[in-house]
Amino acid sequence: MEGSRRTEQVVLLHSLKRLIISFVCCLPVSLFGLLMVLLLIYNSFSVFSLHLDPIPPIKPTPSLNQPQVLQHHTSSAAPLASSSKPDSSLLLAVKETTLGFAQKQKVSSIKTEKRDELTPATRQKPQGKTRQRFKTRINSFLSKSSCESLFFMTWISSLESFGVRERFTVESLFKSHPNSCLILVSNSLDCERGTLILKPFTDKGLKVLAIKPDFAYIFKDTSAEKWFERLKKGMFSPGVIPIEQNLSNLLRLVLLYKYGGIYLDTDFIVLKSLTNLHNVIGAQAVDPVTKQWSRLNNAVLIFDKNHPLLERFINEFSVAFNGNKWGHNGPYLVSRVVARINTSSSSSEDLGFSVLPPSAFYPADWTRIRRFYRASGNESEVNCSRKRLTQLRKHSFAVHLWNRESKKLRIEEGSIIHQLISVSCIFCNSSSFTF
Repeated sequence: MEGSRRTEQVVLLHSLKRLIISFVCCLPVSLFGLLMVLLLIYNSFSVFSLHLDPIPPIKPTPSLNQPQVLQHHTSSAAPLASSSKPDSSLLLAVKETTLGFAQKQKVSSIKTEKRDELTPATRQKPQGKTRQRFKTRINSFLSKSSCESLFFMTWISSLESFGVRERFTVESLFKSHPNSCLILVSNSLDCERGTLILKPFTDKGLKVLAIKPDFAYIFKDTSAEKWFERLKKGMFSPGVIPIEQNLSNLLRLVLLYKYGGIYLDTDFIVLKSLTNLHNVIGAQAVDPVTKQWSRLNNAVLIFDKNHPLLERFINEFSVAFNGNKWGHNGPYLVSRVVARINTSSSSSEDLGFSVLPPSAFYPADWTRIRRFYRASGNESEVNCSRKRLTQLRKHSFAVHLWNRESKKLRIEEGSIIHQLISVSCIFCNSSSFTF
């Protein structure tokens, strides 16, 4: 009996020893397993958490003094389209971004991601002091400057990309309008470095202001306001075309509608004063058979404040916006609206504007601009170049350089562009001839 109890105790002791040994052996494995579980939990949070990093900013009726008018509409509604000279004309020149940005962007179906695709300038919510500062600075500038003409430029691109070409557009503009004012609506230029870029102009007593845009304030009380709100809320896709480009298309229309004056892209050489032009848009191309315009362009727009055609342009942008077709919200938009007016049964509704021929602003098509950069090679080419220059000085107010086609071209000495620069410069240093 005693022997059996002793045997049971031995067996129990051995079982207890095995249990302790098993526990001790399994302990590292258990700790390792626990560590793995914790790592998995941590990784899952890291992988599936949403990081929305901000997208950086991107580095769009005279002859000789009255050119031929392809189409003229006289206004019967005096309050809407007054023929009297406005207190000031407004020049808005927007540099459109390239398509490189669009290739890097992926349009998302998630609303928050679509909102995040907008630039910091678009995502900003200018309230209170910000909005008041925009309004106050512009009003203060206008009240103090006594501008013979008022020009606006907007630059929705990086500070670094505002180069020699863009500065020369400003230079040629002031050459023809020395007593005018220029407001540069730009996120990037409204800073100390931007002030340094504009310093050569201000040092000469030329009146220039760089100011950050307040889109909500600018678009307020127009059909652009609801469109912009829907864009910010991600209610529709901005498309593959850079949103900056389409914002510049809209911004020029609304600024002209609210202030009146002139819009001009920054890849121009201004040859003569635009002050006497009112309510005109330039044709880019003319049908060789009918001699009527076949396409308009929005690189130059000259309109009085509150002009009804501008209101139609803004409405068309808001209701027919398409961010996937190049030019749909720009040159093709103004062409669509004006063509619709021409074919409308209610043509008696005269909006009071003129369409100027290509010679006014687009004397060289984008496919032929290269010729303007090349020097003449023989006597025949010299004579041809001389005749071309005579025509430009007689019929053209400005020359569009078609930046996408010409930005990499070298200006050859003696070329048409070289000669135009030499008579349109203010500083006339070597950098003027190297853009």
